[in-house]
Amino acid sequence: MFNKILIANRGEIAVRILRACQELGIPAVTVYSEADVQAPHVLQAEESYLIGPPPVAQSYLNMHKILAVAKESGADAIHPGYGLLSENPEFVRACIQAGLTFIGPSPEAMVKMGEKTMARALMEKAGVPVVPGSEPLADLPEAQIAAETIGYPVMVKAAAGGGGIGMQVVNNPEELENAFQTCRSRAAAYFGNGSVYLEKFLEGPRHIELQILADHYGKTIHLNERECSIQRRHQKIIEEAPSPLLDEEMRRRMGEVAIRAAQAINYTNAGTVEFLVDKHRNFYFLEMNTRLQVEHPVTEMITGVDLVIAQIKIAAGEPLSINTLPPKGHSVECRICAEDPVTFFPAPGTIGDLELPSGPKLRIDCGVSAGYTVSPYYDPMVAKVITWGENRQQAIGAMVAALDKCKFNGIKTNIPVLKEILLHPRFREGAITTGFISENIVDSRKASLKK
Repeated sequence: MFNKILIANRGEIAVRILRACQELGIPAVTVYSEADVQAPHVLQAEESYLIGPPPVAQSYLNMHKILAVAKESGADAIHPGYGLLSENPEFVRACIQAGLTFIGPSPEAMVKMGEKTMARALMEKAGVPVVPGSEPLADLPEAQIAAETIGYPVMVKAAAGGGGIGMQVVNNPEELENAFQTCRSRAAAYFGNGSVYLEKFLEGPRHIELQILADHYGKTIHLNERECSIQRRHQKIIEEAPSPLLDEEMRRRMGEVAIRAAQAINYTNAGTVEFLVDKHRNFYFLEMNTRLQVEHPVTEMITGVDLVIAQIKIAAGEPLSINTLPPKGHSVECRICAEDPVTFFPAPGTIGDLELPSGPKLRIDCGVSAGYTVSPYYDPMVAKVITWGENRQQAIGAMVAALDKCKFNGIKTNIPVLKEILLHPRFREGAITTGFISENIVDSRKASLKK
């Protein structure tokens, strides 16, 4: 096992990894920017190092500084969390060259899944169903031909993208030029790669993902699915496990395909295979996230498996000691973000009094504290609330009760929107798609304003 783990992240996920290290009895070191001096992941760690100014390029994305801290602190492994450097193959190679163990997959697996068109080709070869689409497009005329071949509506997507950045729906030929140029510009700005491609836009799909664990000895398992269809601007805000759509047979089929996808690239550690499911219950490979997911707690709640501890043990060379487990009960996660509940725009500020509930079937992963200033430099998520119930309705009811008791005085949060969704009849019925918020929340507000 490792002597010391450096946590190359911030916020609630850094606190989460710190807790796993403590449970394993492994010393851990955290890093922080000047904006995070009073952050919980700094205050709760026995050892923490300042790595730079608030902008992520000068701190949390500064590979050389992070590796220098690892050397100075005596760490022999690095856990990247999610976001930031977690899916950067260059960083993984740098860790290896420095004699450090990267707690995650190989750089080769990252490269294969990080470039979306390469991932599509690999999955097709492995017999994994993919959404009809194109190769990377050189120019607008090539995009126009591809769109006519695939058939409108189509989605323009960044080849190296993620998190909903560099994506746009195109309903007809007149919309294609603007979407093509806009997505190329955004892709180049955010990912350093302006390559884009087209996919058939599935109307009214659900976003369902499978959690994967794979060791270094050829064993790969899945730990069931997560329903991630409740999204705003292509980013998830409510997740649950299991999905209200799947039955045992569909779960088995999707699980087998997810395992096949992971094995096709010799994947190790924790990963997530994401699918879009159409109204006919056909499922298509969307992408593979080669890291821990924000929504991993709902899987932990229905399986009892600590995914971060599993990651650490796999990276240390231990074989998987568990098999695929059936889901037990139901779990829901809500992401609490510092944002205006009407516009969904980030709303940074200083938190005054902070009140969070507690209970036996409730878990809160929080990255802030009273007096902490939510910075405009980082993702606005401040906490995750996770509930468990014997069934879906119990888990939802527990979530509404928990959100009622969450108080982040001094800043605006999206809690009102989360409650509005949870109480909506269509959500209660499980009749959800990736367009749920725009169709049932945003559109209803527009209609009420017109009245």
